Amino acid sequence: MRRLTAVWFSMLSAAALAACAGAHIPPAPVTALPASEVTARDSSAVQLGTALATVAQDSAADQSALDSLHERAPDSLAPRRTNVAVRGEDVRQEAEDLFGSDANTTFDIDVSAFAGNRRVLEYLEFFQLDARDRFEIWLSRLGRYEGMIRERLRARKLPEDLVYLTLIESGLSNTAVSRARAVGMWQFMSATGRGYGLQIDAWVDERRDPFKATDAAVNHLQDLVQRLGSVYLAAAAYNAGAGRIEREIRRLPGEPDTVDDQTFFQIADRRNLRRETRDYVPKLIAAALIAKQPSRYGFTDIERLPPLVFDEVSVPDATGLDVLARLADTSVAALLELNPQYVRGITPPQRAVVVRVPRGKGARVAERYADLPVNERVTFVDHYVTTGQTLSGIAQRYKVTVTMLQAANPHLRSHALRVGQRIIVPMSGRVVPRGAWSNPPEPRVRRVSSRYRSVSSLPADGTRHRVTRGETASAIAHQHGIGLMALLEANDLTMRSVIRPGDVLLIPGR
Repeated sequence: MRRLTAVWFSMLSAAALAACAGAHIPPAPVTALPASEVTARDSSAVQLGTALATVAQDSAADQSALDSLHERAPDSLAPRRTNVAVRGEDVRQEAEDLFGSDANTTFDIDVSAFAGNRRVLEYLEFFQLDARDRFEIWLSRLGRYEGMIRERLRARKLPEDLVYLTLIESGLSNTAVSRARAVGMWQFMSATGRGYGLQIDAWVDERRDPFKATDAAVNHLQDLVQRLGSVYLAAAAYNAGAGRIEREIRRLPGEPDTVDDQTFFQIADRRNLRRETRDYVPKLIAAALIAKQPSRYGFTDIERLPPLVFDEVSVPDATGLDVLARLADTSVAALLELNPQYVRGITPPQRAVVVRVPRGKGARVAERYADLPVNERVTFVDHYVTTGQTLSGIAQRYKVTVTMLQAANPHLRSHALRVGQRIIVPMSGRVVPRGAWSNPPEPRVRRVSSRYRSVSSLPADGTRHRVTRGETASAIAHQHGIGLMALLEANDLTMRSVIRPGDVLLIPGR
């Protein structure tokens, strides 16, 4: 893979510097262009808006299937073709009839020992029937990333079939965002992602970068396997946190001589874990069975997407991916797929970054970029709707027409704007004023109740802390001189949990 460096301009005009300034300065005047010129120049921004809308629509379909996967009630998964009440040899025979046995198919996670597990059978049917349409798309996406992920797992001496975690985490969607604000193919929360070296800010979110996020996920999985001594326990901990899994192991009766993959099923049967965690490994096994032998389960027309190949170009300042797509003679959708980490469809102002372009196009992009006028690097800004704003008011602010906004934002409903909604504003041919850069609103996180709602419900040991308005888990941990993870694990919380005023937390001893 070649790294090609674009020519850096040694001098920037004052206007260009202003374009890269802070986000909270009142908007500067924007000089309007003749309507005919705007139409021609802004087609690039319209293409970007259309591509972003398509990505959002696809992500929403993925998330709907994933929500159904994670939240189905236990009784709703009764298999339609298998009597799950039977046990022993009968179950193994049913599993053999359902799965088949192919001497040429091997797994490096323990699939065969748990083939008769009731929940594996249930999720196998769920993927084949309820979620079939999306699962076909997810299997197709495996072609993009499977080789890369297996290579990284192999380098860390981890089972390569852990690649199938991506199927149940995100459907291999780099733009997936759960209701708890976990992001990307590997569904990292922001704190965990940053803990493994991923950059996350208003412009760049490397949880969406399939290559960097995979490196972080593999390192995380390696840490969990080393800590827990079992691949399936590590997978469960990836979902629920290592501390929670360790506590459930300690609650098992007797003193186990060893901890292994069977231990996961022992603690899952005790039903102290959340249903999503109890079902996590059965989902993995079911997904692995289908992904390894798709035709056996009726997925006979899967067209695997080819692996991504690309050159890399250094971009010194804010530049739209739509502009770079034009320089590379490729589609905006292709640039978005190669660079999902640039969450706003534009590289950050006043920061040099690397952008991926199709293989063989790097030198051409670097040469063309060197000749690109500063006022043609950015064709749009993104505006985030605030309370009381209207589409006509937004158009007036940026000196564009409502028609231009509607063209750049497919599915935009002018009479039903939402606070925080993102709107692409075409700006071709103009230096972007410094006040045009706005910041996305802070994400809202689904609230999850604390385990302890009153002092009386707390264990006898440990200090108690009642949450007051404005307090965060990290601030409480800092106040008591303990680590954030120690606080979360002591209260059966995760990074996805949100504490409320009035919650009472157990403060573990240092």
